Amino acid sequence: MNSPVSPAGYSILVVEDEAAIRRFVRLALGAEGHTVHEADSVARGLIEAGTRRPDLVVLDLGLPDGDGIEVIRGLRSWSTVPVIVLSARSQEADKIAALDAGADDYLVKPFGAGELMARVRAQLRRHYQQTPGGDPLIVFGDVRVDLARRTAERAGQPLHLTPIEYKLLTHLASQPDRVITHQQLLKTVWGPGHADDTHYVRVHMANLRKKVEDNPSMPRHLRTEAGIGYRFVL
Repeated sequence: MNSPVSPAGYSILVVEDEAAIRRFVRLALGAEGHTVHEADSVARGLIEAGTRRPDLVVLDLGLPDGDGIEVIRGLRSWSTVPVIVLSARSQEADKIAALDAGADDYLVKPFGAGELMARVRAQLRRHYQQTPGGDPLIVFGDVRVDLARRTAERAGQPLHLTPIEYKLLTHLASQPDRVITHQQLLKTVWGPGHADDTHYVRVHMANLRKKVEDNPSMPRHLRTEAGIGYRFVL
């Protein structure tokens, strides 16, 4: 795993074929002290990623020589670097395809600099604050989960989670700020034979929210990404 290039910022690769958008993103990232590298195609993006070894990749999907998903798949063959997709494609199917390929977040064009930078900060925080062996404790609100002992409590009292609820919670909470698709959750929690059983996720998530959220109908931590999946927010 890379370390920050300087105390002020990280090395970020922007793969985007529209020069105006590249400039907009470069200026926004540079204002926060990051070092920015640029590419305008799938081929150049993969070369720059392999050469620069960036700390984060900002990626467009509609590139002149192919689909940006090719970049994601290429990266995931050797790297866990966070990938934020920027795309004019707003259909759920496009978002799901990118996230299932290994993207960490998805932002639809047009977008504001403030939202982009918040997403960048969240992904860098998630990626670089994780300890190599994983944190044995997950703490949010008044909930505390001990991964080593496989126990959970809320406000100091035992929290009784079913095995499915426990796996859902720990899988989401171990990757804060990352969008996890229904298919990814089904594969991890239920196994590859349940790829189409999205109702399983909805039912168990509703029950889990009742146990860990102050207001299950307006969850603070277990957020829904409509039609796509879920995101855990501290």
